[in-house]
Amino acid sequence: MPAIERRLCSPQPGTTLTGPHRRGRTFEQERVSKMLTRKPAISPIRVLVVDDSSFMRSAITRHIQREARFQVIGAATNGREGVAKALELRPDVITMDVEMPEMNGIEALRQILAQTSIPVIMVSAQTEAGAKTTIQALQYGAMDFIPKKGGFENLHEKLFAVVGAARARLAPTVAVAAPRAPLAARKPRVGQLRPRIVVIGSSTGGPRALLQVLERLPAHFPAPIVVAQHMPPQFTSAMSKWLAEHCALKIVEASDEMALAPGGVYVGPGGMQFRVASGRTKISADQGESLYKPSVDVLADSVAAGYGGNVLAIMLTGMGNDGARGFLKLKEAGAHVIAQDQASSAVWGMPRAVAECGGADEILAVGDIGRRINALVGLSA
Repeated sequence: MPAIERRLCSPQPGTTLTGPHRRGRTFEQERVSKMLTRKPAISPIRVLVVDDSSFMRSAITRHIQREARFQVIGAATNGREGVAKALELRPDVITMDVEMPEMNGIEALRQILAQTSIPVIMVSAQTEAGAKTTIQALQYGAMDFIPKKGGFENLHEKLFAVVGAARARLAPTVAVAAPRAPLAARKPRVGQLRPRIVVIGSSTGGPRALLQVLERLPAHFPAPIVVAQHMPPQFTSAMSKWLAEHCALKIVEASDEMALAPGGVYVGPGGMQFRVASGRTKISADQGESLYKPSVDVLADSVAAGYGGNVLAIMLTGMGNDGARGFLKLKEAGAHVIAQDQASSAVWGMPRAVAECGGADEILAVGDIGRRINALVGLSA
């Protein structure tokens, strides 16, 4: 197996490593730990923290500065001050509370993005109301979010990913090496694919990408669609409702033992693993299968087991490589696989991993994926 394929497709996220100082860590945790603790070769990533709570400002600042690659260069106590400091300090990235006096995080986000290209990560309460507002922030252009509960899990990785993606967009010719050609590339299909199911994976930037794809599909779409979007509990429900308001398809957060129907979109619930079997959804607690919950690999494996190659698989924007192994397995079974391109991705991690594993038949801009799906299944674009 080529070196790049070994690197991206094996071992998998969630695989437990053994050996001195590594016991109990997953492959992904080990990789991120090495990446973040390595002595910085360049200036640290500069972060602005915006939160009205002094406790939260202090907690976020302490957490961020545990890693030498990051430096908190300022803090703001409300959205209005946050906008002013963003324009004054020009940080590499901003963490933004949602609910604040004088100006809330949503309005501050809109004003910052109207005047700069600084990536913003929202800090949200893990409640129904907080989840709904966070989805709105993602719609307006926030790159990602973290819940306040949970000790800011994956914050360093998210900060690193969104800054890297922002820098890559400024210098796309040197950002990454071009992916190698897909293995056993097939001629483009037109109107000959009749999938029994469509599987979609997404992470950072996923909600907006999902909207851009799903809003182009008609209510009479001929197959069920299952989605694994990396999100914690509460947020997938809010995202599903938001998508349903803007799309003709019937979109719901999946619960256990739902019958899959054509034209239905079933979003795996955050914090749980999502599978399909015998034409029904299967929801279960994670048993150490993956770092991600829901995991694209876990869902893709169940799709491969139940549907073989009669599948259309779509990998959208996201950091990491979850889904690379599962999508390669689907492609080898005969599925048609589309990966989102770098230019339209918030973070070109997961689709890049699929492409570099040889798992993609096509690499398309997100705005073209919905039309391409319709053409593949014989519907008008």
